[in-house]
Amino acid sequence: MHRHEHHHDQTLAELRDALTAGFWDERYGGTDRVWSGRPNQRLVEQTADLTPGTALDVACGEGGDAVWLAKQGWHVTAVDVSEVALAKVAAHAEDEGVGDRTKVGFYDALADPRPAGHHRFDLVTVSFLHVPQPDFATIYRGIAEAVAPGGRLLVTAHHPDDVTTGARHDHGPGLMFEPDRVLGALGADQPDSVWEVEVADTPVREQATPDGPLLVRDTVVRLRRRT
Repeated sequence: MHRHEHHHDQTLAELRDALTAGFWDERYGGTDRVWSGRPNQRLVEQTADLTPGTALDVACGEGGDAVWLAKQGWHVTAVDVSEVALAKVAAHAEDEGVGDRTKVGFYDALADPRPAGHHRFDLVTVSFLHVPQPDFATIYRGIAEAVAPGGRLLVTAHHPDDVTTGARHDHGPGLMFEPDRVLGALGADQPDSVWEVEVADTPVREQATPDGPLLVRDTVVRLRRRT
């Protein structure tokens, strides 16, 4: 869900295959750790002014964000399509002493875009979930349903500018996106929207690579549900 390894423009079927349990179980089962285990920088920045409550981490991977949130006092539900990843999340949470504040659950975005049924959360965060453009609105609307009245939705993604600069390879048209796509899919750009736009930004950060530091651009959207 977070990135892809092939260097050609993938078909819609290939892009959807990269959202499946088989794809990610193989990826997470092939190494002790795929990601750093550290929280996403944008998550840390965007939750600094929020009072801890209940949180849902969608497409949580190995749980770096979920465990960090739990250590800040949030009661976190972490969901992903990979049971291998979820086992790593649970183990990481126990190792960090926050197993009692961290639950895990299965989420297949293509089968049911709602990550938590009818449950609602004070914070729903989704980091680097890049889905095929034809599926984008359905999946992100499903995720947004999990935000409680007064709660926040935080979306972080790779910005299309990174393809232009060569920082990333675009594996299919529209896979990376700007804030406007999130706002449009959720109707947050409409005057009568249930969403208050708190952040819609494209900040730059420095990313470490084997060849040295690289400047990359993120899409960051934080919305507050009014009702």
